[in-house]
Amino acid sequence: MSEPGGAVPASAAPPALPPDVPATPARAAPLVGAFLADIGLAVFLMLAISLAGGIAWGLWQLITLQQSGADPGQLARGIGQPGVLAQIVLVIFSTGTIALSLYFLRQPASTAERARSLAALRRPSTWGWTLAGGVLVFLGSSLFSWLGRQAGIEPVPTNEAMVEEAAARWPVFLALFVVVLAPAYEELLFRRVLFGRFLRAGRPWLGLVLSSLAFALAHEVPFLSDGNTLPAMLLLWLVYGGLGAVFAWVYWRTGTLWAAVIAHALNNGIALALHGLA
Repeated sequence: MSEPGGAVPASAAPPALPPDVPATPARAAPLVGAFLADIGLAVFLMLAISLAGGIAWGLWQLITLQQSGADPGQLARGIGQPGVLAQIVLVIFSTGTIALSLYFLRQPASTAERARSLAALRRPSTWGWTLAGGVLVFLGSSLFSWLGRQAGIEPVPTNEAMVEEAAARWPVFLALFVVVLAPAYEELLFRRVLFGRFLRAGRPWLGLVLSSLAFALAHEVPFLSDGNTLPAMLLLWLVYGGLGAVFAWVYWRTGTLWAAVIAHALNNGIALALHGLA
C-alpha cells in the first residue's frame, strides 16, 4: 500500500531488481566479455602495484641498511621479502586502488542509484537481511570446515600465517583491516562492479555465479597455495564462493551495497573475535 501522494513507505519490500534494469535481459555474451575485461584490468593493476610495491620496499630496505653501515652480504639478505605489516599495507593499497579504479572507470553509480541505496538503508528489512547474511555465511563456512575435518581435509588459507603474526603483534591494525577496509573494498569490487554489471542488465544469477567464482579464486589463487591438497583447495574455493554468493544475494535483495559491506564485516568480525579467543 502506498502512502498519500503515491510514495512508497520505507518498510515496503524492495523490487526484485532496480528500476533501471531492462525488462528484457541483455545478451549474456557481451556481459561476460565485459566481465573478463574487468578481471583483466584488475589483474594488470594488481601485478603493476605488486611490482611497484616490491621495488619500493627493496629501495627502502637498501637505504636503511646502508645508513646502518651493513656490509654487502647483509644488504643482500636484508632486502628480502616485505614483512607482514608491509604486506598488509600493500594489500590494502592494491585492493583499494583496484576497486576504486574499476568503479570509477567501468561502473560509476548514478545519482538515482545512490539515492535508492540510501533509501534502502532506512528500511528495517534491510538490516534484518544484513544480519541474517552475516551470520549465515559464518555458520555456513564453519559447517563446511567441520565437514571437511570429518573427511580428513584440513585446508590452510594462504593468508593464515600473516593473520597469525598480525594478530599477535598488531591486533588493532588487523581488526581495522579485516573488519573495515577489506569488506568495503572487496564489496565495491566484487559485488558493485562485477556482480552489479549483470544485475543491472537483468542477468543476476549469471553474475552471482561468475562474481562468486572470481571472489573465491582471488582469495585462493590456483597453484600458489603451499601444502594444500586438491580436495583442500576445492573446499576453500567452495567456502569463499559461498561467501561471495551470499553477499551478492544480500546486495541484490536489499538494493544497497552497504548491506553487503556490513554483512561481510559482521562475518569477519565474528571470525576474528573467535580466533582471538581460541
